[in-house]
Amino acid sequence: MERDLAKYWPVFVLPTVTAFAIGFLVPFAMGLYLSFCDFTTLSNATFVGLGNYVRAFEDSGGFTHALWYTALFAGVSTVLINLFGLTVALLLVRGFRGTNLFRTVFFMPNLIGGIVLGWLWQVILNYGVLARYGVTLVTSEWYGFWGLMAVMLWQQAGYMMIIYISGLQSIPGDVSEAAAIDGASAWQALRYVKLPMLMPSITICTFLTLTNGFKLFDQNLALTGGMPSNRSQLLALNIYDTFYGRAGWEGAGQAKAVVFCLIVVTIALVQLRLTRTREVQQ
Repeated sequence: MERDLAKYWPVFVLPTVTAFAIGFLVPFAMGLYLSFCDFTTLSNATFVGLGNYVRAFEDSGGFTHALWYTALFAGVSTVLINLFGLTVALLLVRGFRGTNLFRTVFFMPNLIGGIVLGWLWQVILNYGVLARYGVTLVTSEWYGFWGLMAVMLWQQAGYMMIIYISGLQSIPGDVSEAAAIDGASAWQALRYVKLPMLMPSITICTFLTLTNGFKLFDQNLALTGGMPSNRSQLLALNIYDTFYGRAGWEGAGQAKAVVFCLIVVTIALVQLRLTRTREVQQ
């Protein structure tokens, strides 16, 4: 069987490689080329060199602001979502009555589409919580920031909770028993036993929350639309607004997209490297 698989592996790999090339490699290569061009359609692209990249960073539409705003949002959301998801997971693995119901309730927000979720929370916050103080999510970029944070926490914490529960349940029972026999407190058992053995789950959850924070688009569009004055725009919405909302800025929008891609890929690779190294050490 192994000899047959070694002989015919191209037959099995070809469909996946073809789909990957058509769906990712070719569009990425075209997008990279267009970031160096002035264009409105593919047929009239004119090479302009690095002009689009210079134009992107000089953009009065706020690309630099959106960059650091998104980095801050991704960092804070990664910490909060993972802390909340892990805390809930630690509570639910205790096996008390109604555990499955609680798991379902916490996971359900992840099934709601981003546009619908953003609109629902916009109504709840603007006409409920914030209305009492005479402000809305678009009064300040920081109201929008924490509004988006609440939406992301509510939507994604349940998904991370499921991953952490799976990791906690895979920890051998005799390890926890040995820690208890040695007199370890609950905090010591968590810090020196559970967390080191949860590193694979932490790697996955950190990767997902970090990349989701950087790529967030639909909730941002529905919740604040970038208001006030584009100050609550995350990178994805800023790129979309540049490309589709400003005539003659297609090349600069494409350059922003390439920079955005490189930033996310670099940060994700560094994060994976750091957390996987931690797994090896443990």
